[in-house]
Amino acid sequence: MIKIICLGKIKEEYLNKLIEDYKKRISRYHKIEIIELKDENDLLIEKNNIEKYINNQDYVIALDIDGNNLDSVSLAKKIDETFLSHGTITFIIGSSYGIHEELKKRADYRLSFSKLTFPHGLFRGILLEQIYRSFKILNNETYHK
Repeated sequence: MIKIICLGKIKEEYLNKLIEDYKKRISRYHKIEIIELKDENDLLIEKNNIEKYINNQDYVIALDIDGNNLDSVSLAKKIDETFLSHGTITFIIGSSYGIHEELKKRADYRLSFSKLTFPHGLFRGILLEQIYRSFKILNNETYHK
């Protein structure tokens, strides 16, 4: 299973459509769940809320501006290799305040898409698109290029 834990609601309809479209596409390959939590003004509260949805067996990938950069093929390989030893990959997208340091330390991997800052709804769509692209790559299906 792929679990995406994210903070805040998406208000823009076009982003909700993008997110739902990629969620549907991914579901052809793997079970996916998006857990949308309320963003708080306190990283500790956000951390505690996020932790309720992480199981000890989950492989946790924190989306972190200071994390590792991967290209699409390397991300696909990372997902494929991770599913060999873990039943669930949990991605964490923090709020505008970021991700609490303890969650970053708890993460099995820290992934950065860029040093740029993205709107949360747009980034959620970008993450879903890259997960979908990963499955297309892993299944040798046209889409990647």
